[in-house]
Amino acid sequence: MMSTTGPSDSELYYWLRLSVEPSLGPAHARTLLSHFGLPPDIYSQPVGMLSKVLPSNLAAQLKASASPDVETHIQQALEWASVTPNHIITLADPDYPQALLESHDPPLLIYAKGNKQLLNVPSLAIVGARSATQVGNENAHAFAKHLTELGWSIVSGLASGIDAAAHAGSLEAQNPNASTIAVLGTGLDIIYPARNRDLAHRIAQHGILISEFPLGTRALPYHFPQRNRIVAGLATGVLVVEAALKSGSLITAKQALELDREVFAIPGSIHSPLARGCHQLIRQGAKLVESAEHIQEEIAHKQPRLSHYALPVRPHTATPRTPALAREQQHILDVMGFEPISPEAIQQRTSMDLATLATHLLELELAGNIALSQSGHYQRINADHT
Repeated sequence: MMSTTGPSDSELYYWLRLSVEPSLGPAHARTLLSHFGLPPDIYSQPVGMLSKVLPSNLAAQLKASASPDVETHIQQALEWASVTPNHIITLADPDYPQALLESHDPPLLIYAKGNKQLLNVPSLAIVGARSATQVGNENAHAFAKHLTELGWSIVSGLASGIDAAAHAGSLEAQNPNASTIAVLGTGLDIIYPARNRDLAHRIAQHGILISEFPLGTRALPYHFPQRNRIVAGLATGVLVVEAALKSGSLITAKQALELDREVFAIPGSIHSPLARGCHQLIRQGAKLVESAEHIQEEIAHKQPRLSHYALPVRPHTATPRTPALAREQQHILDVMGFEPISPEAIQQRTSMDLATLATHLLELELAGNIALSQSGHYQRINADHT
């Protein structure tokens, strides 16, 4: 059920309408709130008063009845919020995350499923590549688990790769006072990517899922930079585990810097494309992280429960190549390139039988030349083939 300290259904009706009013953007909505108070007060204003802060067509729209589409959304959202553990948290709600209020563009309201108390627990964001290496996923999982055990909630975006590994690591910590917060780029009734449906169910049970997008909102490319600003806004600091150049993780890091949040990055092999984003961040002033102790040193004063913990990172070291590398293995590396690639694609390029290819891939992985991601794709992590 909705919090008894939150808005009544009648007040929430107007919050919902304001959030989905056609052609009324967040800036206009905040202007209305600052001039007239809560949404019921806004909708009770005469057209003349509304026209002082809105174009006349929008002022008239607010005085008319809600359109059928808007009315349908409002009723569906109210019904959804009446079911445990669903919540709709508005800017005026005491459960609204205080850290997000400090951001430049806090959403008018948040749809939430799970333990809403976690929204005001000190948190750290862990983000990174979707096509992460096995080492990257293990680092994200380990950092998230141990930081949660020490009282931090872990924020991420429910994407494949680093995000999913961080959420899973935080859940494994089983801390009753901290857990994981997944920020979706869709409505909460649509899980994207679908492969993370089971993970999302676990987060709803033991952490919390949140979104600013109305129910029924599907995944669109421009939603994810919007989602990333909430990830950055909720967190005391952001740890980037693996990231290519021009990735969404770098957008999150940039937004965190604009909010005066700490940004951390794990270094990797100079030959790995998934390390280049992290290296760029470090060159631009992000803190280089080799253990959780480095994070502790920077922000322990913001969370007293972080005390004497150091978590070693499995490094993305470039294993020197030896002249003894089999010709077939060299051929595999040559055809792979540096993008994630499936075993089927490697087989097509090499024409090897699957048994022989599997043996070579295992040997290359053990030697540190390639890594296997959770998506089942391989990626080179060492470009030294001479």
